[in-house]
Amino acid sequence: MLKDVMTSFDVAAVTQEINERIEGAYVSKIYQIGTKTLLFKLRKSGMPRIQLLIEAGKRLHLTVYTHETPQTPSAFCMSLRKYLDNGVVKAVRQHEFERIAILEISTRQGVFQLVSELFGGGNILLVDPECKILQAMSYKRMRDRNILRGELFEHPPARGKNPINMRIEDFREIQQLGEMEIVKALTRFLSISGTYAEELLIRTDVNKKTKCSALTEPEIDGLFNQLQKLFVIKSGNIQASIVSDETGAWIDVTAVPLKKYEQFAQKNYESFNSALDEYYAKITDATRSDEATGDVESEVARYMRMLQRQERALEELKEPIIKNRNVGDLIYQHFGDLQALLQKILNQKRSGKAWQEITSSIEASKKTKSHPEIYFHALEPANQVLHVSVEGKVFSLNLRESIQANANKYYLRSKKAEKKLQGAEKQLHETRAKIEKAKKQVTIAKDAQQPLVKKRKKEWFEKFRWVYSSEGFLVIGGRDATTNELLIKKRMEPDDIVFHAEIVGAPFVLIKTEGKTASEQTINEAAQLAGSYSRAWKEMLSAINVYWIHPNQVSKTPPSGQSLAKGSFMIRGTKNFVRGVPLQVAIGVKIEDDSIMIIGGPVEAIASQTDAYVKVVPGDMKSSYLAKKIRHQVSTKVSEEMKRSVTAIPIEDIQRFIPLGRGKMKQ
Repeated sequence: MLKDVMTSFDVAAVTQEINERIEGAYVSKIYQIGTKTLLFKLRKSGMPRIQLLIEAGKRLHLTVYTHETPQTPSAFCMSLRKYLDNGVVKAVRQHEFERIAILEISTRQGVFQLVSELFGGGNILLVDPECKILQAMSYKRMRDRNILRGELFEHPPARGKNPINMRIEDFREIQQLGEMEIVKALTRFLSISGTYAEELLIRTDVNKKTKCSALTEPEIDGLFNQLQKLFVIKSGNIQASIVSDETGAWIDVTAVPLKKYEQFAQKNYESFNSALDEYYAKITDATRSDEATGDVESEVARYMRMLQRQERALEELKEPIIKNRNVGDLIYQHFGDLQALLQKILNQKRSGKAWQEITSSIEASKKTKSHPEIYFHALEPANQVLHVSVEGKVFSLNLRESIQANANKYYLRSKKAEKKLQGAEKQLHETRAKIEKAKKQVTIAKDAQQPLVKKRKKEWFEKFRWVYSSEGFLVIGGRDATTNELLIKKRMEPDDIVFHAEIVGAPFVLIKTEGKTASEQTINEAAQLAGSYSRAWKEMLSAINVYWIHPNQVSKTPPSGQSLAKGSFMIRGTKNFVRGVPLQVAIGVKIEDDSIMIIGGPVEAIASQTDAYVKVVPGDMKSSYLAKKIRHQVSTKVSEEMKRSVTAIPIEDIQRFIPLGRGKMKQ
């Protein structure tokens, strides 16, 4: 079973790592992405953007995953932004050895503390420079302290002694817990979890049921020494891993190797933060999936119970249909005898005989096996009902009605039961239809639930149009006048090859040769990039001529008396033409190590990197609609495991590869 909360050892290790990474970073943006979860976006000179995730009562770690952020921030989030935006992270630390992490953020108003309580129901509090509570995720009055706005902030009472600065003399006090088992005593005496209490006992070979008063001096010394060895995490000596059981299911994430997990498989990570990020991403995906489908699955279960009741009722309705019809048939099959019996009883009654006398007379005749008396079973004078037994079946006849009327009554009962059966069958059919509909909704909910996707670090060239040719050359082009200018002035090198379509309103494109020789294949692909992202696409042309030149033929110096617009350059000397370049691009996904990258550009270049792509040609379909169609089509070309990740790709990421915002898919 997955561990879903952090231990005090986890908090010690993760705060150590986070502090090294984000000390001195600026708070760029704060989001509340769940009822108890905050996402901090931080910026630090010379480093890519950093994301810090805090979930009250559960976890705190850096994350590389992309999390959906709400368009409207919560009141708590707005308050945090008010005080902490553009603040500088001064330190990240653990309070004592508790499951409490503190971010110290320096602002013009002073140093604020963001206190994350990672135990119980959890809480996140903003404490001002005077140590007063400014904001809290939840407010409450408690026996030992109050969480109220404007009151002095107090930490909760310690769960146990702080083991970090403990001396051996202090540790020996554990013996005073007397008859308590040592495994329970360690969790109560120290601020550690049961997992680490067991680990200490395994390392020192002490039985966990040993009474504290029975501990020997060597055992106490051994426990204390092993406790100190676990604190290598405080010096940054972390060996993070995710532990899996024999079935492959994740069960724990640890900052140091634990003997209790020696027999299990362990996947190592370069940092404890990255291990926590992977671990909790899996928990979050599972939780979100459960939340998305929970209500619908409850509805399915309710309909299934209803179906079972209806099926039982249906079986119960079939019996009276057959039974009553059979009785009616028996009455007509023995019509004469039954009518004679009925008439004999009525005649005797009219002659003045008592009911008891009539019954005795018929019973006497029955013993001689004379007809119709053999059908007699019993008589109810009060209700004027005669019970008869025919072919082993006992049924009633009303003495006030004819034999035919009695038979018709049984047939009518059969018909009424049959109508009820038809109604029940209709209800049963409707319930089954509702179950199928609800099951489809479960599937739809699961498919719609997008998995968390890792935030990919972008390369420098991704601000331009870019593609790797089928031979592995980087080809980059301008997106607009600004990037055209930047491309030629800052990124063009003497060995590059420069391309431009023979039309006004086209990007410059470079093959970054790095001194190597680009073949005709790569030249044709670069020409297709230059032509497809030019104005020729908007003009709905099918092909265009593209020329290529060397960097020394490109100049920003205009003829005398003229000027050049931003993104425009003078071309001098001979041009080399690639004629009739077809206007078409391929857009698809490239999957490496379970991460997804959108790629787009010349068809042959993309086809050499992935099979999951579609061709796009000039057309009048808007990019927003076209991007959705592309995403759907590409999702059908990847594995089932990756399909959900592809459908989670933001539409705007695909739109960036559609030339000039319009087009159509080529079948």
